[in-house]
Amino acid sequence: MERWTIERANAWYRSQPWLIGCNFIPSSAINQLEMWQAETFDMATIRRELSWAAALGMNTVRVSLHDLAWEADASGFKARIERFLAHTAKLGIRAILVIFDDCWNDNPAIGRQPEPIPGVHNSGWLQSPGVSAVNNPDAWPRLERYVRDVMGAFSRDARVLMWDLYNEPGNSRQNERSLPLLCKAFEWARSVQASQPLTSGIWSNHPSLRAFQTEASDVLTFHNYNDAEDLAAQIAELRPYGRPLICTEWLRRGHSDVAACLPVLHRERVGCCNWGLVSGKTQTIYPWGSAAGAREPKVWFHDLLKPNGAPFDPEEIRLFKTLTSHGKHSSRAAAAASPPSSPCDVGRSAARRAKK
Repeated sequence: MERWTIERANAWYRSQPWLIGCNFIPSSAINQLEMWQAETFDMATIRRELSWAAALGMNTVRVSLHDLAWEADASGFKARIERFLAHTAKLGIRAILVIFDDCWNDNPAIGRQPEPIPGVHNSGWLQSPGVSAVNNPDAWPRLERYVRDVMGAFSRDARVLMWDLYNEPGNSRQNERSLPLLCKAFEWARSVQASQPLTSGIWSNHPSLRAFQTEASDVLTFHNYNDAEDLAAQIAELRPYGRPLICTEWLRRGHSDVAACLPVLHRERVGCCNWGLVSGKTQTIYPWGSAAGAREPKVWFHDLLKPNGAPFDPEEIRLFKTLTSHGKHSSRAAAAASPPSSPCDVGRSAARRAKK
């Protein structure tokens, strides 16, 4: 199966409402494994907090999976994804499912996860699969089975909005070393012939990674934690590719603020998922690089709601509700697909053309 044509991608996007949501993890989980492992899968908290997302008018959640949760218990892992999707569907929310991730802590391990380090931003978030596996092609057959099995189970599921195959490839000082696995992730995912679009979000100006992501993704996704002017400039920079745009990470108060940035995304009809919903064990109310023992900041970095559901800033919540009050979620299926070129070959040729 080939990359979607521009026409198909835009037809799919026109069938959607304005896509708005958050990067979601329940406040009771420090990382993806604690969210998805059977022992700590907390459906009660997930239900409660997703209901708060729906009350804000959100119709989308971006959710990170983890290869080790699948390896430990593949059938149970898929059953828990099914329970999650069943509840999102009741609320009119669809999921962007994230497969791999180069961010934060290396050497993930199955089992009991650490407690948060007080005051430290995202002290327990995990890479998936981790540097040693990313850089070792001998480890990839397991990763291929993971991608094919999980995507195969939900490849025709209307509750899944999109597959985000690799979050911030090249982060953690990996740079272009992550490109081969990124390329393979698209190859494996294309073979599943999913009905949903595939993407990997642009987050840096690394030439080969950026070129591959723009040339392989059906829908262009990107991260922007800067001010409204920079956000508008990035949107304008990406428009010439002719594909739908979704900002899958934003909100860094003091830089990327709700009052300034959300109206830009709404006006441009760029889908968006801010980082974080409820303040919890990820501790992303603290800024990047916060020190152990730091006091709660007066101005939160990420997240919208306190653990009891009260807003950090009532004005932000009013703006969300105002801008999301213009229509309900559409579940119309995308049009039929066309067959692919090799995204790896396309990405390599695009990398040679890249200027930055």
